[in-house]
Amino acid sequence: MSFFKRRKASTKHQSLYRKDAIQSYIMLAPMLIGFALFTIYPMFWLIQWSWFDYDGMSTPKFIGFENYIRAFTRDPHYWDSLENTFIIVIAKFILEIPLALFLAIVLNGNKKINSFFRTLFFSPTIVSTAIVGIVFFLMFEPFLGSVNQLLKAFGMIDTNVNWFGNKWLADLVIVIASVWKGFGINMIFFIMGLQNIPQDIYECADIDGVGKWSRFTKVTLPMLASTGKVVMMLFIVNSIKMSDLVLVLTNGQPGGSTEVVMSYTFKYFFSYGAADSISQYGYSSALAVITALVLTVIVSLYLRLTRNMGNHY
Repeated sequence: MSFFKRRKASTKHQSLYRKDAIQSYIMLAPMLIGFALFTIYPMFWLIQWSWFDYDGMSTPKFIGFENYIRAFTRDPHYWDSLENTFIIVIAKFILEIPLALFLAIVLNGNKKINSFFRTLFFSPTIVSTAIVGIVFFLMFEPFLGSVNQLLKAFGMIDTNVNWFGNKWLADLVIVIASVWKGFGINMIFFIMGLQNIPQDIYECADIDGVGKWSRFTKVTLPMLASTGKVVMMLFIVNSIKMSDLVLVLTNGQPGGSTEVVMSYTFKYFFSYGAADSISQYGYSSALAVITALVLTVIVSLYLRLTRNMGNHY
């Protein structure tokens, strides 16, 4: 008798498990369908057209590796844009991640004033990138921009600075605008990580007489390692993919020197700006594939170097 009861219970358990699995798949279906349509399919589309000479109107012509050969041997501007991308990413990292971590530590608490400042600092994240680009362009505009006016008012400069007439100054403006828009979300991630740290550890550190700096370096940072690993990976991916802010703020000027890799690819795809007057879907697809491979190598290397990060806690 007990055998039949166990069999019946097992069958009931399997039925419930099957129902839960079906419900899970149904709930995941919209996201999976969207992922397949808007991520997987475009990836295969790009890979396919990267082998063709195609402008969207004429008959596609299969040219094999010619687009890739052109990118590696006859297009130094692409590699200049990739180099500029890494310069901006490194500068952003030096400013944005420490700033986000510092503000997270300062605002980690249940006080109402902390909630107010969290909302205030997070708000730039939800602002449209196009609006951010326009606002910062107006702020750093050489003649009537508020930045030059303030610098002159405090006697720091005598003549207006042409912020967009020099590669390094223009890159600086891009970095400042990008940091202003992006540090808020990283601050929230760090706050979530801080709130997951058991308070017992800090109480033990206080009992042992651990100083504030040692408490930060020996307790807080190691316990935040897992959160920091995710934050930095998302930061790397999103920073390398940056294009819209550059298009609105400088459009690659002066002379294309502030172009980033995705804005450069974008211009060939949509025949925009300094690129040729006819769309080059094949060549831009090849550039996108090369960029994706570069990004894959960077992320894979990062994950390999940080594979043990946070595993001790």
